[in-house]
Amino acid sequence: MSSRLQTLFEQKKEKILSMFFTSGYPKLEDTRPILSALAASGVDLVEIGMPFSDPIADGDTIQMSSQQALDNGITLDKIFAQLEGVREEMDIPLILMGYLNPVMQYGIERFVTKAASLGIDGVILPDLPMYEYQMFYKDLFDKHGLANIFLITPQTSEQRIREIDALSTGFIYMVSSASTTGKVGDVSSVQEAYFERIKAMGLRSPLLIGFGIHDHASFTRACEHAQGAIIGSALIKALSQGQPVEEAVRGFVGAIHHPL
Repeated sequence: MSSRLQTLFEQKKEKILSMFFTSGYPKLEDTRPILSALAASGVDLVEIGMPFSDPIADGDTIQMSSQQALDNGITLDKIFAQLEGVREEMDIPLILMGYLNPVMQYGIERFVTKAASLGIDGVILPDLPMYEYQMFYKDLFDKHGLANIFLITPQTSEQRIREIDALSTGFIYMVSSASTTGKVGDVSSVQEAYFERIKAMGLRSPLLIGFGIHDHASFTRACEHAQGAIIGSALIKALSQGQPVEEAVRGFVGAIHHPL
């Protein structure tokens, strides 16, 4: 595990707030200002979205932001350029999240080396098969101190969860339901049972819950079952309202931490 991720999970045992945003959205050059505002607002962990034209797990909001970012001209090279020197400015863990296709096109060794050189702590690639990671990429990730973060859902078998737990060097992303991101609703009894089932497994890896977390109440509820939660679509909606991005971030994060 990267030292920054390790330090976070050792020092903060509950209510870890992770935020996802899309690079290059709303405007191409908004990546760094949003990231800086998130760090300044007291977010514990940030997932930086790498837009892709054919996302499989993303709901309408993130799909819209990804398409807008691609239209704006965002690329992996551009994202890396925007992240230059980021470690002189902040020390919170940073994760790159996206899909395998653009990473493969960039060159996976080149990608991992570049990400690590910028101080990125981990990567979430939902469509990278566990077996493929284990066979071909684990040594590369380990060599560069980059965590590969796996997702589990209510449908993931216990055996697979155990395998993921053994392989994980960051945290496990616990998808709250089988739907796409951004589906908002109260936590159901089925989800509660799933959360409790995972908790009872006594996994060694920290758990963060994502999908459908959108406000103080849903964040607090999720944190009853895991070390923290991840918010994405709701932040992107806040960024789409047209106010300066720093203001939008401050207001949104403030409402998660301290609701009116």
